[in-house]
Amino acid sequence: MEEPISFDAADLRTEKEKVLASVRLPDNLATGTARGQYAGGWQGGEKVLGFLEEDGMDPESLTETYAALRLTIETRRWSGVPFYLRAGKRLGRRVTEIAVVFKRAPQHLFAKENTAALGANALVIRVQPDEGVTIRFGSKVPGVGMQVRDVTMDFGYGHAFTEASPEAYERLILDVLLGDPPLFPRHEEVELSWKILDPVEKFWSEQGQPEQYRPGTWGPSSADELLARDGRQWRRP
Repeated sequence: MEEPISFDAADLRTEKEKVLASVRLPDNLATGTARGQYAGGWQGGEKVLGFLEEDGMDPESLTETYAALRLTIETRRWSGVPFYLRAGKRLGRRVTEIAVVFKRAPQHLFAKENTAALGANALVIRVQPDEGVTIRFGSKVPGVGMQVRDVTMDFGYGHAFTEASPEAYERLILDVLLGDPPLFPRHEEVELSWKILDPVEKFWSEQGQPEQYRPGTWGPSSADELLARDGRQWRRP
């Protein structure tokens, strides 16, 4: 979202709604989305059941436990920038983060073999569980030669401040008690959100059983293929 003119609830909501109204789904949902269900197996040294094997679960259920999709935001700032979203259960670990991955700059000064271990620069905003920010960039290895490798600079709220960050629901409950509404969406924001999701849900409902994925992994193979079509790969949290 763009910077609001104030922290007033109406101004914040207006900017959020502008972004949601500018979201565009891929033309082909078959190649621009991925879905899955976790299967049974081993995770963290423990035998776990698959989604369809859980108590009380319909063995024919088509409910997804993993979703990934590609979006674009047709505003002046974000036009042409792809946004990849994914969420799922029974994955490698519980984490919420936003990764801004930068285009790789042309490497005219270094030979390819000197930058073989160099990835894309990234700015990672960790929402939970370890709130903070990580910046990844390339640095020359000390000593003779011109080897360049990835390094990181890390900031964590838990290390920088003695005050504990409140849990998300603690913050919301406090805002309710104080009558402070900025974090609460109005119905226009909710409706715009469902306008994005409804076509995807409708398409998936006609595709049969979701693809199975092993517990402890990062989702089905179709999610990896989604990014591979654009010459990209998911960042491992």
